[in-house]
Amino acid sequence: MVHELKIKPLYFSKVLSGEKTFEIRIDDRNYSVGDILILNEFSNSRYTGNKVIVKVIYLLRHEDFPEGIPKGYVVLSIKI
Repeated sequence: MVHELKIKPLYFSKVLSGEKTFEIRIDDRNYSVGDILILNEFSNSRYTGNKVIVKVIYLLRHEDFPEGIPKGYVVLSIKI
């Protein structure tokens, strides 16, 4: 499945450089390993036109780690 998401410029540049290898998101899209995320840079209430495409290679939900992940959130390990 492909998900189009907004991302702030600071985090966009870190994903693009490979320094940031995860996303923490509200778990409202039934994310799965193998999903594609199209991360669209969003600044000053509008899209900049920059985007990066990444693949979900691992994920953790509240049920997997209740002490560390709030209910309703997911941690997505990503790779360009």
